[in-house]
Amino acid sequence: MHTDVQSFAVAHLLRRPAACRVGGFVVGFDPATTSPYVNYATPVPGAAPTDADVADLIAAFRTRGLLPRLEFAPDAAPAVEPTLRRAGFTTEAVHEYLVCTPATLTVPGAAPEPGARVRVEAPVTDEDYLAIDTALSEAFGGEWAPSPEGAARLRRTEEGGGAVRFVRAEDGSCAGGALCSAPAEGTAELAGVGTLPGYRGRGIAAAVTAALAETLFARGARTVWLEYSGAGSRRVYERVGFRPGGTRVYLRHEG
Repeated sequence: MHTDVQSFAVAHLLRRPAACRVGGFVVGFDPATTSPYVNYATPVPGAAPTDADVADLIAAFRTRGLLPRLEFAPDAAPAVEPTLRRAGFTTEAVHEYLVCTPATLTVPGAAPEPGARVRVEAPVTDEDYLAIDTALSEAFGGEWAPSPEGAARLRRTEEGGGAVRFVRAEDGSCAGGALCSAPAEGTAELAGVGTLPGYRGRGIAAAVTAALAETLFARGARTVWLEYSGAGSRRVYERVGFRPGGTRVYLRHEG
């Protein structure tokens, strides 16, 4: 089953509050944050930008005080990367992505402890959303500061056709969670899978990932895809039913 992650990326960024088009690119600006992981661009499939197009793209970021940054699948627009590199963009990361379908999905049955199950929940209250934002911030080494704005973005994901799921810690906060976008182009992106250090090894990541995929399939997605950060996380996702799909590159302009 084909998954068009680049067409998805375009549709997903167009949902941003201040999205715009620059040349052959779509830029997903969100005035509520300066995070480069929220504010970034992607080319439309088949784009062949000129040097002037890329200069305009850089200017669109700089005038807002933001870091020019892109995420995209290079195979979908082969002419883009050489032009970006000529303008001074450098590699931030290269990630493989994995794809799950209803036919490959495997929902974990139980946690390692005999008779115990990992209970996955959907957030309901503002406190739930803030607890998830706080836990994911810690799980990802403090890459962002937890905030009411971050919690609000999670709520918008849930209320906008996507999904947020988490497992509670003993004190009622969040032990681990993740989110999945609303479907576009037949697919949805699952992201932000994180577990607090003290709760790792209990099957939380697998349970949350499977619950999100199952939810999005029920909402009409034909596939769900995600990126992974290492061999350990890849094994978790493969056990749930994710299979190799392709490669995406992240580029940034520091000049």
